[in-house]
Amino acid sequence: MVDGYDADPARLADLGALEEMLHEIPAQLGMHAISEPLVVEVGPLNPRDPGGISGVVLIAESHIGFHTFPARGFVTIDVYTCQPDLDCDRVTALLKEKFLIGNMDVHLVKRGARYPSEDIYPHQREMSDVS
Repeated sequence: MVDGYDADPARLADLGALEEMLHEIPAQLGMHAISEPLVVEVGPLNPRDPGGISGVVLIAESHIGFHTFPARGFVTIDVYTCQPDLDCDRVTALLKEKFLIGNMDVHLVKRGARYPSEDIYPHQREMSDVS
């Protein structure tokens, strides 16, 4: 998870550029998009939320999403993946470059630490193979 500060407000407000990023980022990170990106402009909702753009793309490894706040130069980005060997420095460098972020806080949460190495319910897989 990345919280980006002092980001370029024009980039954070550019719907086309943000959608293009969601087309490019998965492949650049060795991931596989399984949906078209969805990018939506959202107006102001309350004093804390002056509006911006939200976007998401589903990837085989999970999803990549963001919420921009151009008037505040702020973006929050999630790269949610089950890749066990993800190079976090490479990911954050790419996001900093793409979103034109001045500085950032990075929050790494290791998910699935106890993910089974083999099927524990093999009958379930056989049933889903039939449908």
